[in-house]
Order: sequence, then C-alpha cells, then structure tokens
Amino acid sequence: MNAKQEERLRETIAYVAKHSAFYKMLFAVHHIDPGTIRTIADLSLLPFTDKDDLQKQNQSFICVSSEKIIDYVTTSGTLGEPVTVVMTEQDLDRLAWNECESLRCAGGSEKEIFQLMTTIDRRFMAGLAYFMGARKLGAGVVRVGNGAPQLQWDTIARIKPTILIAVPSFLVKLLDYASEHGIDPSLSSVRKAVCIGEPIRNDDFTLNSLGKKISEQWGIGLYSTYASTEMGAAFTECEAGRGGHYQPDLLIAELIGEDDKPVAPGQMGELVITTLGVEGMPLIRFRTGDLCRAHTEPCSCGRPSMRLGPILGRKKQMIKYKGTSLYPPAICNILNEIPGVSNYLIELSTNKLGTDEVLIRVGTHLPPETIEKVLAEEFRAKLRVIPVFSFEMPETIQREQITEMSRKPAVIIDKRK
Repeated sequence: MNAKQEERLRETIAYVAKHSAFYKMLFAVHHIDPGTIRTIADLSLLPFTDKDDLQKQNQSFICVSSEKIIDYVTTSGTLGEPVTVVMTEQDLDRLAWNECESLRCAGGSEKEIFQLMTTIDRRFMAGLAYFMGARKLGAGVVRVGNGAPQLQWDTIARIKPTILIAVPSFLVKLLDYASEHGIDPSLSSVRKAVCIGEPIRNDDFTLNSLGKKISEQWGIGLYSTYASTEMGAAFTECEAGRGGHYQPDLLIAELIGEDDKPVAPGQMGELVITTLGVEGMPLIRFRTGDLCRAHTEPCSCGRPSMRLGPILGRKKQMIKYKGTSLYPPAICNILNEIPGVSNYLIELSTNKLGTDEVLIRVGTHLPPETIEKVLAEEFRAKLRVIPVFSFEMPETIQREQITEMSRKPAVIIDKRK
C-alpha cells in the first residue's frame, strides 16, 4: 500500500505547489523544493498545518476556481471560528466512496435501510456524506434529521429501518422516550447503530457509560466512527469493535507526541493527516488536535489496515485542575453513569492565578443534596479531584446546549484565556 500512497502523495504535493496559495508560500518560506517530497518518510521535512492557519488564511487554501466548487461546508467550530471547506464534483465522489466503504465496514449492504438522524443541512458535511455513501452502497435511506423522538419512532414503525446513524447521546433520549410511551425497542426492526460525534468506547475498547446505556437498554450492535470535515474521510469500526479502520487510499495518517515526533506503536499521540485525492482544499500534515492510539495488530475481520482507537481528548481541551491533567471525555463518562443526571454543561475558565477552573452545571429533577454526594464520590474515586457543581433544571441546560446553529448538543463551554 505504501507505494500507491506515495504515488498519490507526490501527485498531491505537486498539485498544491501549483494551485494552493498557502502551500506555495509555505514552501517558499521554508525553502522546500516540492519535488524532493517523494516518500511518506519525506513528509517529516514539511512543517505542520493547523486550525489557526485554516481560520486565518481560509481562502488561500482553495485550489480551484469558484466555477468548479459544487458544495460549501463548515467545520463545527468547537475550538474556534468555523472554517469553510469547499468541495468539487471529484471531492463529492471521494466523500461518497469513503462513506460507502465505511458503512460496508460496519456491516452495511444494499439490503439495509438507514435512518439518518443527523442534519443534512446547516452547512454540515456528515449528513450529506452518509446519504451519499448509503446511496452509493445501493441501500435505502430515510432522512429524518436530528431531534424529534416521536417522529423517529414513527419512522421506525412505518419504514422499518435496519441501521440508525445518530449521535449516541440522542439514542439515549430516544430510549427515554420509548420508556415513557410504552415502546419496546427490542421489537423494532433496528439491528445496528453507527454512532457519530461522541465516543462510545473506552481506551481498552470496552463500551463506556454512554455505550453501555444504549447496549443494555436496546441490545443493538454499536459501531463507532471518527471523522472530520477537514479530512473528508472516516475511520469506522468493523464488527470486532477494536478501532476505526484506516482508508489509506484517502489519507496518510501520522501520530505525533509532545515533541512533534512520531510516537511509539500503541502510544497516545495527536493525529496528523495528509489528504489524498482532494481537489478543492487539500491539506498537508494537518494537525487535527485529536489524541488517540494507532493499532496495527491483525484485526479478526481480516482487513489489513491500521485502526485508530477511541479519541481520548482534544489537545486544546486538556484541563490542568488541582495538579491533575483531565480531558472532557473522562468527565462525560462519569456524568453519563449517574442516575438522575439528565444533561450537563462543563464550563472551563481561568482563575486569578492563571490556572484552570471547572464548573459542572448539572441538569436534574432531583434535589441537589441527593445527587451532589454521589457525584463527589464518583469524581474522587475515578479522577482524584472534585470540580464545582451547580444544579439547574434540565430545560435550562438544554436551551444553552442547543442553539439555532447547533449540529449536536454542546457539553463544553471553554472560557479560558
């Protein structure tokens, strides 16, 4: 595979050297001859591209004229201002192929009916990608969009989909609705769910609290997937549930440590990607900011590709709290396990000493004294620190989680300097 990847890498380097104002400038500033980048090992000679570059110089990354642009999407803006990504006809074909192969990896086939529970509008890439991928697969699709539990269950009853594509925390809300309205999920046609946007597994591949909650109440197969707008590709689990499979035709993936050097096999590192075959807005050595591990041991499904483990956190979201380093997913895992916690917001701020403060706003109908002790004990036992809690009505939290611009409920508000 390396030979094919390296051929595509050389094509990509030549392409950006000719068409990308940003990479022309980068190569000139660093005195880099693009013709010398011929192998994957040679990538280490190039500087990284990061989200700040995309935000500050967005237009200079575009490699095509406006007449060739078919679709405009934006990133979610979780760590800053949203970035516009443009896509040509060729890029849309690449995206469809990626999701077709991803859904096939998750056991999908032309015999399935996918219920799409994520928006296809709001400048969102994922909804469009899944629709096109299922279409390329030859499967049926019903586009319900996000929210509306009553409509979701009505669609399941009417059309009998076999696979759901959804944010996992919404599946929990769907199960709550079913419990309140006498619906037995086990009697439905649904066999699997492709879970997007939130982790459902721990570092050792066991289901985390969110994944367990869905599995225990429904018993369907859960498939985790990791993707980003910038790379226009996905790492999707197979039935083994041992990491998302890499698609080397579409990307070159590196994992780097704090020293910006490759990490040892199995060690946590930041994912860096180089896109292959992208026409509108290719990226070279783009730092995703996402921390994970690469797994290269053979997979029981027979696919030879490397796999990415669960995203353990985002580099910029690391919290230094009372001498302990934390990432938001670890906090979310605890909150998702506590009965009576309907929803929550994690607010991060900087105190007068310049260190991090953590306030967890808990949405609950229970009396605060009933739940605060349980929360404190769980945080002390699992993270060794106890943040500050405030208790509010779930409806109040929900209004701040979901705005007109939302694609999924927000759980983190980072006000740090």
